[in-house]
Formats: sequence, C-alpha cells, structure tokens
Amino acid sequence: MIQLTSEQAQQQLDAHLREIIAWHFSPETGCPFWLEWASKNFDPRKEINTIEDVKKFPHFQDEWLRDLQPEVWVPKEFKGKPFNIFETGGTTGMPKQRIGWNDFRVDYSEFSDKINDEHFPKGVAWLMMGPTGPRRLRLAIEHLANVRGSSCYFIDLDPRWVKKLISNKKFDEAKAYMEHVVDQAAMILKHRKIAGLFTTPKLLEALAEKVDIYEAGIRGVFCGGTTMLPQYVRFIVEEVLENRIGFYPTYGNTLMGLAASVPLRPEDNFSITYYAPQPRAVLRVVDPKDTEKTVDYDTWGRVELTTLTKEFFMPRFLERDEALRRKPRAPYAWDGVAEVRPFGAMEKTIVEGVY
Repeated sequence: MIQLTSEQAQQQLDAHLREIIAWHFSPETGCPFWLEWASKNFDPRKEINTIEDVKKFPHFQDEWLRDLQPEVWVPKEFKGKPFNIFETGGTTGMPKQRIGWNDFRVDYSEFSDKINDEHFPKGVAWLMMGPTGPRRLRLAIEHLANVRGSSCYFIDLDPRWVKKLISNKKFDEAKAYMEHVVDQAAMILKHRKIAGLFTTPKLLEALAEKVDIYEAGIRGVFCGGTTMLPQYVRFIVEEVLENRIGFYPTYGNTLMGLAASVPLRPEDNFSITYYAPQPRAVLRVVDPKDTEKTVDYDTWGRVELTTLTKEFFMPRFLERDEALRRKPRAPYAWDGVAEVRPFGAMEKTIVEGVY
C-alpha cells in the first residue's frame, strides 16, 4: 500500500467524507433514512467538511438497525437492486442488520494485499472455522480466498447458541458443541489439502489440541473475534503456532469491515494494534464520560466507529469495545486501537462464547 504522510491521510479522509456526505444527503442519490433525518435536523452538505465536523452528528443508535425495515437504508442509486442482509449480535432479541451490495468484496480484496503468499499460497484451499449463517464474514472470507485464486471450505457454527448455553450455565453442553465444531474442522483437514485458516482464538486453541495444524498443512492463520490480550497472543504465537505459522489477527465486524494489525515486533510485548481501513471507516478511542474527547495515546477509552461508504453511512457509533489509543505506525498514517476487549471488561463479567 502507498505510504501517506499524516497530512495527506487527513486530506484524503476529509475529501472522501465530503463525497460520502454529498452522496447520502442528496435527494438524487441518498437513502430515505438520512434524507428524512436531514429534513428534521440540519443539512450536512453545508456543515460537514472535515472529520472533526462529524461530532455535529449524534451517536448512531443500534436500535435503528434493529427496529427499522432495511429498505430505509437503500441509497436511491441502488434502488431495485437486491441486497445482502448481514446480521450482528442477536444472542437475545432482534439482531442488528446491515444491508450491502459490494462493500464486503472491497474490504476483503483490500485486505488481500496485507497477507503474505508464503502463509496463504495462491491457489491452495482455505478453511473457515467461524460463524456462518447470516454473518457477513461467511461471504467475505470466501471472497478473500477467491481473490487469491483459492477455494474455501466451511463448517457449521452458530455462536448465538454457544452464548446462550454459557449464559444459562450449561457449560458441558457448550463444551460438547465446541468439540462438535472442532471435529468438523479436523475431518476436513485430514481429507483435504488446506493451507489457510480463518478462525477465532478459542477455536484455534481447541483445534491445535486435537490436530498438529502445521503437519496438517496450515501455513497461515487469519484470526478474529474474541479478546486477545498480550499473554494470550504470546501463547497463540509461541505455543499453538510454534512460531512456524503466519499469524494475522484482525479487528472487524459487520458495521466496520476489517481493521488489520501491524506485524508484532519484540518491543510490542505481544500487544496487538489494529488500524481502521481509512478512509472507508474511522476509529476513535473516546472518553466514555465525554465522547467528544479523544483520549491520550496509550490510554484506555471506548471505541467509536464512523463508517463511510456509498452503501452505508454510520457516524459515531459507540462500539461495545474498549481499547488503548495508539500512535500511527507504518504503513498507516492514522491512529490505531490496541488490546481491544469488551467495554467494561474490568468491571463486569462478559460472555464471549467462541467468538
């Protein structure tokens, strides 16, 4: 990727922001939700010129993605084109839904440039051992494999069921379900030639207890999902992958896309930092008590996401995550987020399940 200075990155982001604002708030191209919002509040085309101005928007409410029919988010330009419906959450109650057409392909094609052919050889199959069903990830991982000339195998996994079992303290059933998932993956690895694996940290650990994944042919692991604190990252890299398999941790979700991590250096002490796919998405680490304020570097705060694509505009969404704010690091000319964990993790027990 082209190395930008922080000033160039800022100019690129502000220019992209103005283009996206013009798109979503113009009657010729915008979607019903944002056009109606502007009629009741203000015209962002006149007031939003820089990323700093985005603070004029209120926080995006996740109820809007649960309660409203998906058609309100269809930009005029896409009217009449069938859309994908991707879900997030939904362990209890109605899940959040994001619609889309091509964003997942753009996000994951971009990510392909960040992984090494040695770890994910082109043309050799992948295995996705993660949540399928209504998840964006299901199509996205297959697209990523296809972009690299590879096909992808899948197993069945319903993370909502795992969370429900754990919440109801049915730990034996949760363990049995996890074993069922791992058995499916082990069977595929035994009978098919596979080099690339997408999974979650907990499932990776469980798979490695059952199978020597290097001997099974895996050369690269693309990992996302549950919390990865430094001591756990060290365990994965040194004990599970034995420093022989490429490790690519990511921070992503249905609403953002994919934030890639920078390669670990000795001085990082296994603390992973992720960088948003600017200008398509922007992450800030904010003071939970005053979300206008960004926290200082190397300080904990709540993660705020702004998504900026022609398919989907979402300003200032407060994620259910907290992280350390980190300085830019090559090749990224913008802030990163590190050691991402569930918001309030130090104060309360969080059910994460396998994902």
